[in-house]
Amino acid sequence: MSEDRRRILDMLAQGKITVEEADKLLAAISDSEGVPESQKAGEKKAFPKYLRVVVEPGPESVKKEKVNIRVPFQLLRAGIKLASLIPGDAQARIETHLKEKGIEMDLSNIKSDNLEELLIHLNDLTVDVDSGEEKVRIFCE
Repeated sequence: MSEDRRRILDMLAQGKITVEEADKLLAAISDSEGVPESQKAGEKKAFPKYLRVVVEPGPESVKKEKVNIRVPFQLLRAGIKLASLIPGDAQARIETHLKEKGIEMDLSNIKSDNLEELLIHLNDLTVDVDSGEEKVRIFCE
């Protein structure tokens, strides 16, 4: 529990604020939790709508293909909702096959709330790799 949340609950217990006031304060705190400091200071950033992966050939590359992938985050949200419909025995089989490939994952722990928190933090994601043969960029927009 955060220090601010504890102070609000203490003020409520002491009768210094009403239940309605405490509810409003707690809502204001939960809106700002998990938001980067730059946004708390007043800089408004929209949630990213797409995950973009761009691969461009470098000056030393023999291949001249360019890859430009734009994945909508709505697709991820829909996938999370669909994952909740997978029966338990099917989840166990999927997890077994993933584990055989070296990926340990518990599908029952994937929740839409986790995705929204991830989207907040992905807003600042930028990955740039330049090997000379190709340039890879991963970012959100």
